[in-house]
Amino acid sequence: MSERSSRHATFVIERVYDAPPARVFRAWADPAAKAQWFGPKERAGEARGFEFRVGGAEHFELQAPDGALYSYDAIYQDVVADARIVYTYDMHRDADRISVSVSTVEFRDSGGGTQLTYTEQGVFLDGHDTAEQREHGTRELLGALDQALRQSAEAP
Repeated sequence: MSERSSRHATFVIERVYDAPPARVFRAWADPAAKAQWFGPKERAGEARGFEFRVGGAEHFELQAPDGALYSYDAIYQDVVADARIVYTYDMHRDADRISVSVSTVEFRDSGGGTQLTYTEQGVFLDGHDTAEQREHGTRELLGALDQALRQSAEAP
């Protein structure tokens, strides 16, 4: 077991997507659309439960190459269609809780596109994870969201 510690951190990521807010919001709200971008593609992951509503929950598990099982459990705290999503979530690596966070995703019209602002306030526990690692992973996810939006715009 590692030494007990807690590190609090906040990070903000801003992105502009070439899609209207309703379409970008739907990429978070629709389970099939979210499956196209959420989670690393090179690893086996499994979504179990996705109830997108205030009080609804989402669960995701991921088996890492080293054999560790990561799990993500979110509860939606606030949902304003095409404008805002607020959710709390915790992550585990095997039996160890590695973080607890509150995330806010805001969607604003940007001349036909969407200005997305993602803010995460987290506590990273016992040295199992860091804010820097989480921000890096979130940036990758938001890049995957951009790719998914582009691919769906090109689909017939």
